[in-house]
Amino acid sequence: MIRIAAVGDVHFGDNSAGMMRPHLETIGEQADVLLIAGDLTRHGLAEEAGVLAEELRGVSIPVISILGNHDYHCDAQDEIRSLLEEAGVTVLESESKVLQIGDSTLGVVGSKGFGGGFAGACGSDFGEPEMKAFVRHTKALSDRIFKELSALDTDYKVVLLHYSPVEDTLVGERLEIYPFLGSYLMAEAIDSAGADLAIHGHAHGGSEKGLTARGIDVRNVAQPMLGRPYTVYCLGSSS
Repeated sequence: MIRIAAVGDVHFGDNSAGMMRPHLETIGEQADVLLIAGDLTRHGLAEEAGVLAEELRGVSIPVISILGNHDYHCDAQDEIRSLLEEAGVTVLESESKVLQIGDSTLGVVGSKGFGGGFAGACGSDFGEPEMKAFVRHTKALSDRIFKELSALDTDYKVVLLHYSPVEDTLVGERLEIYPFLGSYLMAEAIDSAGADLAIHGHAHGGSEKGLTARGIDVRNVAQPMLGRPYTVYCLGSSS
């Protein structure tokens, strides 16, 4: 059994020191790995990421993160990534990481993902260049998710996203903003390649649990929705 602690949308600011660290002191007793689903900062400032990096430094279990839309706002995403990696955090963007946990291997594919909407109410790469660029960005990232998942040869596979691959976990948000919260293209990639679990954030007012068309579990771990420091999911549990 592999225990995955997960949270997203922690939105650290320069005054957030001490907000997360106390909850991580004993995390090794509850989980084997911590996944953070993007929106690490409030405004995408390197200074904000530096505060979070210190909170995560020396945590007793591996920490894997992606960036979210907030983390790109000030074009400091490369510096944000460097600060976190210097603190021992693995940061993924259309990449994968394999961990040995006990007798099992866990493969994590990480991607910010992007929007566009869901089957029957989605954008397409037709018309103005701006619209084509928007949808093609999601298509490109979804293709990378498929390729990274397909290349993994591990006991368990998890996809770590910021944007949602399914509508289920958006229930509670306004319908009008669904296209800006996720895309079905990511779910198609996940279903085609196979995975045990997909985790995302971004939907602060959404719902926790969902499924892809082929029945792969999807979980929204945005902290404002969870209302707690993190949640834990178990892979390989008989319960």
